Amino acid sequence: MTRMGARLAALGLTLLLAILPATQAMARQAPEPGKKIVRLGVTQAVDSMSPFLAVRLVSSSIHRWTYSYLTVPDPKTLQPSPDLAESWTTSDDKLTWTFKIRDTKWSDGRPVTAQDAAWTFNTIMTVDAAKQANGPAVENFESVTATDDRTLVIKTKKPQASMLDNPIPIVPKHVWEKVGDIGKFENDVYPAVGSGPFIAVEHKKDAYVKLKANPGYWRGAPKIDELHVIFYQNPEAAIAGLKKGDIDLIGRLDAAQFQSLAGNPDIVQWNTPGRRAAYLQINHGAQTIDNKPVGDGHPALKDPKVRQAIHYAIDKQALVDQVLNGLAVPADGSVIPPMYKDFFWQAEGDDLVTHDVAKANQILDDAGYEKGPDGVRTMPDGKRKLEMRFSIHTDTPVEEKLAQYLTGWFKDIGIALSTKKLEPSKFTEETGFTGLFDIAISGWSVNPDPEEILATHLCSRRPTAGGEGGGTESFYCDPAYEKLYQEQLSELDRTKRADIIKQMQKRLYTDAPVIALYYPNNLEGYRKDQITSITSMPEEKGILYGASGYWPVYSLDAVATPAAGSAGGSSTGLIVGGVAAVVILGAGGFFLARRRRSVADDRE
Repeated sequence: MTRMGARLAALGLTLLLAILPATQAMARQAPEPGKKIVRLGVTQAVDSMSPFLAVRLVSSSIHRWTYSYLTVPDPKTLQPSPDLAESWTTSDDKLTWTFKIRDTKWSDGRPVTAQDAAWTFNTIMTVDAAKQANGPAVENFESVTATDDRTLVIKTKKPQASMLDNPIPIVPKHVWEKVGDIGKFENDVYPAVGSGPFIAVEHKKDAYVKLKANPGYWRGAPKIDELHVIFYQNPEAAIAGLKKGDIDLIGRLDAAQFQSLAGNPDIVQWNTPGRRAAYLQINHGAQTIDNKPVGDGHPALKDPKVRQAIHYAIDKQALVDQVLNGLAVPADGSVIPPMYKDFFWQAEGDDLVTHDVAKANQILDDAGYEKGPDGVRTMPDGKRKLEMRFSIHTDTPVEEKLAQYLTGWFKDIGIALSTKKLEPSKFTEETGFTGLFDIAISGWSVNPDPEEILATHLCSRRPTAGGEGGGTESFYCDPAYEKLYQEQLSELDRTKRADIIKQMQKRLYTDAPVIALYYPNNLEGYRKDQITSITSMPEEKGILYGASGYWPVYSLDAVATPAAGSAGGSSTGLIVGGVAAVVILGAGGFFLARRRRSVADDRE
């Protein structure tokens, strides 16, 4: 995932040599005949097996498969549906929610009770270390109590429209109350006790996670016996593993990677609308949570006219056609992708910003940014040229191509753009804490309830002076936006709430602290000679890996391991993933630990 220097590469080689005996021993363990095993290839390592600490998509996916939530998105409609909570009621003032907890068991045979849910929520509310993954999800909670084994009562400070989309996995109190320091416990005692369709039984850091079907799951055991999540250093290695048969499913591919699967008779190419938005993050004057300037963003970007001109300079359709090979949708709106029809907003009429270089130049001319002999504009006071940096990730080749197009378009309007490549941890630091950037590429995987992506643009999500923070995506702090956010949070009428959310998106679109570029298609591939059936989420044109619920992996069915001859099954995949992933960590852990995202479906 990160590109190391010579010293770190040497360390990686040492680690590789250390892990080889373990993976080779694993290779000698042939899969048990008759078992149905599916191997999922991923290029993102688990940051923590603890649902209190994990912020990465792969980790939150595993937690969806191994824990229950109060509710889960319905696989057809994506609306909240019963999970651990069988039913619920709301008081007339909309401040008290009463949940009926299902009569089911933890994977160790102990009963699941309302006390487990109350302990989970109260721990996040009161223990700072437990807030890392999902702290803001309980910020509006006044109290959480279990009045008996089956009744959970949550009282809120004000009405909360997103209550039924709460992203917090419920953990067993009898296990977790004994762990001591939650901030240091990685939940790596196996088998891990959960109540979801699968049980985590083995985990080798930066190599694989092995899950087994939970025979006591309340919906019934999954159709497959085991699910192996195997880590690769890069997508190309994972794609090679899919073609070879070392893994059975891979998701989150870019256009070139996806198209490389074409023509293989054993592989299904899965191309559906995605739940992710890609956008430019503009440093319009980064500040800490106490309104103190931070970073070194270009002062011209504080001017909304400059941000508007930049927006007009971008040909989004050309980016989709030429950078993403047509496998995306241009973003003529804000950061909620069109798959969420109720909340999606698209600019029209006078609000719509189109590719118009002449208009962009006119805006800058009128604002006093004059072009010099070299074609680069200067600030109205003549003291600084409009020379800006474009921050991208070292491990995402498509961003380099994106940078080439933006550089050309910005040149046409008198802005000199230089590309700054950053390893993921450094990128997170500079664009989310220190403000050492001008323009950066970013993105977010949006949940069926979009509250979290909206919250990343709140004043409260800016970092503290000490570098702690709640995960801002823009350093934005706008009173009008804040007011609308509070209004939508308290509006329980879905239609009225959707209208407020669209007003928020319009505000982001016109003020441009971020500029939405495109909504990437969900590009995946799986082996049809191994996977015999799988249900996407939503069921019609939905997502397989990285979906907002557990339905795809719960619905999986696969070919059973033959009685003889197949020693390559899961263990071959585990070796490929384990060896490829040995050197992927680098320095990223430090800032991942510091950057507190509100849900685990954040950008990588």
